Amino acid sequence: MTITINTSDTAITDTAADRALKAKHAAMWASGNYSAVVTDVVAPLGGILVDAVGVRAGLCVLDVAAGTGTAALPAARRGATVTAIDLTPELLAVGRADAAAEGVDLTWQTADAEALPFPDAEFDAVVSAIGVMFAPHHQLAADELLRVCRPAGTVGVLSWTPEGFIGQMFAVMKPYAPSPPPGASPAPLWGSADHVRQLFGEGVTDLLARQRSLWVTRFGDGAEFRDYFKANYGPTIAVYRFIADDPAKVAALDADLAALGDRYLTDGVMQWDYLLVTATRR
Repeated sequence: MTITINTSDTAITDTAADRALKAKHAAMWASGNYSAVVTDVVAPLGGILVDAVGVRAGLCVLDVAAGTGTAALPAARRGATVTAIDLTPELLAVGRADAAAEGVDLTWQTADAEALPFPDAEFDAVVSAIGVMFAPHHQLAADELLRVCRPAGTVGVLSWTPEGFIGQMFAVMKPYAPSPPPGASPAPLWGSADHVRQLFGEGVTDLLARQRSLWVTRFGDGAEFRDYFKANYGPTIAVYRFIADDPAKVAALDADLAALGDRYLTDGVMQWDYLLVTATRR
C-alpha cells in the first residue's frame, strides 16, 4: 500500500493572497484578550487532550496552533519535551511569560500550521486543542500534523463541533461576516468525525473519535456571554468590526448572539460540545 503525505519539500501554498490571509488571521487572534478566554473558560481542554494522548516524561511533543499554551503547558508539566507553535506571536508571548512564571521549560515558535518548519517524523506526539481547526486549508494542516509525527506516534486533536454551542455561534455570525476566501473550509468541520477521518485517511490507524462537553459557568445570561466575546474573542471582534458602519446589523447580531447564549444556558450552566480525536500515525 502506498500512502502519500506532504513531506518537507512538498509545495505549500505561498501566494501573496495566502500570506495576506495568514497575516489577517494572526491579527484577528491578537485582537481582544484571548488569554482571558483561556483562563476564564477553555483552559481545562488542554489537559483533557494531553491525558487522552498519554503524554508523559521523555516524549517529544508538538502543540500546533498552541495559542497561549492550552495543551503545551500541561504537556510540559508532565515532563515531556514540548514545542509550541502558533501563527500569532502575541499569544505565544503570553504563554512564554506564564511558563517562565511557573518555571516550566518549553520552546515557543511562530509558525504556520499549514507549513510546519520541522523535518518528517520529528515528534512522538502532535496535538492541537481548538487550534488547528482554524487553519483555513484543512487538508494541508492535517497532512502537516501527520508528516511531523513519527510512525507509531500519536496525533490528538480537540475541536468544537458544528452542532455544538461554538459551532452554532459561528453559524449565527456567518450572515454578518465577510465571505470566506476561496479554498477555505469552515473551522467547525474539524468537529465532525467523518471529516477528520477523511482528512487523515490511510495515514493513521486506531482512530478514536469521542464527543464530549465542556460545562461553562462563566455567564449569567446570553447578553453577558455576547458582551464578553465582543470584548475578548478575536473572531467575534472581527465580525463586529466588519459591520461597524451598519447600526442595524450590529443590533441584529447583538440580539442573535444573546438569544443563542440564552438557549444554551440552563440553571447557570452552558454545554459546549467538542470532538476529541486520537489516532496512531501509520
